[in-house]
Amino acid sequence: MTPEYAIETVQLGKVYYSRFRGRKIPAVNDVTLRVPIGVKFGLLGPNGAGKTTFVKMLLSAVHPSSGTASLFGRNSQDPEARRPAGYLPENHRFPTYLTGAGMLDFYSALSGLPSGERRRRVPELLELVGLRDWSDVRIKKYSKGMLQRLGLAQALIHRPRLLILDEPTDGVDPVGRRQIRDILDGLTGSGVTVFINSHLLGEVEAFCEYAAILDKGRLVLEGKISSLTAGGGYRIAVSYLPEQALAALRKAGAAIIPTGGALQVQAATCEQANEFIDTIRNAGGLIESMQASSSSLEDVFIRATQAGKAA
Repeated sequence: MTPEYAIETVQLGKVYYSRFRGRKIPAVNDVTLRVPIGVKFGLLGPNGAGKTTFVKMLLSAVHPSSGTASLFGRNSQDPEARRPAGYLPENHRFPTYLTGAGMLDFYSALSGLPSGERRRRVPELLELVGLRDWSDVRIKKYSKGMLQRLGLAQALIHRPRLLILDEPTDGVDPVGRRQIRDILDGLTGSGVTVFINSHLLGEVEAFCEYAAILDKGRLVLEGKISSLTAGGGYRIAVSYLPEQALAALRKAGAAIIPTGGALQVQAATCEQANEFIDTIRNAGGLIESMQASSSSLEDVFIRATQAGKAA
């Protein structure tokens, strides 16, 4: 039977004991999450939300206290389930005395690649991540951005079907970030699932199709990014707005945003937008356009994480 999901967790949880009075602290609390095969997925959350612990449970580096995690339909604690996965941790360390090519050859040998395939695969990967000219340079001379790209090459050695990346563009310059996104786009185009753990909301919004937000170990929001950021209200562009209309709009709770020589009137709903339009027209104002506006992923993130604090 062909699996439907690359990652599937059911009430996955991990409980730690506090150093103080033996209290139990849930690092991850009953997370049920499904990641379809072949998509670009972003896992978001504040520091300490449980993102890294969640990823480590997927890879069986940390064992759950409750629930299950599966990769392509197999329990992640089965070594064979993890074979199709490539992983780049956030704070990776490579032997600095090795060259880039030497390091990739060493790790590909650990992955079980035959020597003939290693000789073909290593130059191919160095070319892919833009490090061909640095292949014979010792890693101790690499910049942080170069180390990130080398780490990505390491995660791709065995041609994984699932790529799990923890902060993959941290320390990478804008050109390098674009290059990494292009590489990952090519992978998902060939059916690879890319799972990114990141705090860079703009990067996730620009690259990923799906996202989930963890807060205090709990899954507080998930779905398609286009759906999560939709429904931000309406913006009415106004080239002329009499003073009495401006006062009436403010009294009605409209947000007035100056934009150059014009104004934008923000309405929360379609009904409210129509009321504002009537107010502007009745006062002799000039409307240039009206369009639906959406929230940014940052707005969605802040609302989702602040809601838990308010509760």
